[in-house]
Amino acid sequence: MSLWAALRDLRYALPGWLGARLPSPDAAALGRALARKGLLLSFGYFGGDGDGPDQVEAANLSLCAAMGGSAALLAVKAPQLGFDNARLRRIAQGGLPLVLDAHAPALADATHAAMEDLSAQGFDAGCAIPARWARSGADAARFADAPLRLRLVKGEWADPAADDPSRYLGLTHSLAGRAAPVAVATHDPALAGRALEALLRGGTPCELEQLRGLPRVRTMDMARDLGVNVRVYLPFGPGWWPYAIDKALARPYLPVWYMRDLLRV
Repeated sequence: MSLWAALRDLRYALPGWLGARLPSPDAAALGRALARKGLLLSFGYFGGDGDGPDQVEAANLSLCAAMGGSAALLAVKAPQLGFDNARLRRIAQGGLPLVLDAHAPALADATHAAMEDLSAQGFDAGCAIPARWARSGADAARFADAPLRLRLVKGEWADPAADDPSRYLGLTHSLAGRAAPVAVATHDPALAGRALEALLRGGTPCELEQLRGLPRVRTMDMARDLGVNVRVYLPFGPGWWPYAIDKALARPYLPVWYMRDLLRV
């Protein structure tokens, strides 16, 4: 085996090896600490390789029990539950609003159907809309007047048909004026500011959502200047550390970005 192949194998093995050895934080305790600082919360479970739907459902219900009565949201990955409406309803009965995460474009229709089923049953539900997908303009128009929570993201999953994250502001303008809330989920201060301003001009309830672990000082300052609440997305579960380490290895500029954000340079 060549040195290059050995290094490549090490790079892809490291997230799982290291992630399995790092301690899992108490998500509920961390959330309560952040809430005392005036932050809203979203929780998202990242399952381990051996997790099946039973384990995923149980983890989400446990988090609901721990955060019951709070203003938290629960971000749910419906594919991990096999898009099982009965499981999703049981989780929703735990008392937290559910926002279904986006995955590959091919899974969008099933995700939206699960969200609409929850809403039809009277649950507070929503989904993420990725700006980089060609279909998202039509999805935003379809859901614009619906009583659904929408989270605008650039999107991790590429669209093989037309991958273009520059649609973000266009989607924001198309949703300005709706009565149901919109979360602006980006760590780009300029983009976040323009998106929130457009929603505020339209009278749409909105908030800034930030992933814990990414730079957020400047975006949070900007949101507070606009009088907009900040919600922190808190990942938890055995799959989070491997996922986060893999992304850090793929994006070595992140530590520099984090320090620049802290220093505001």
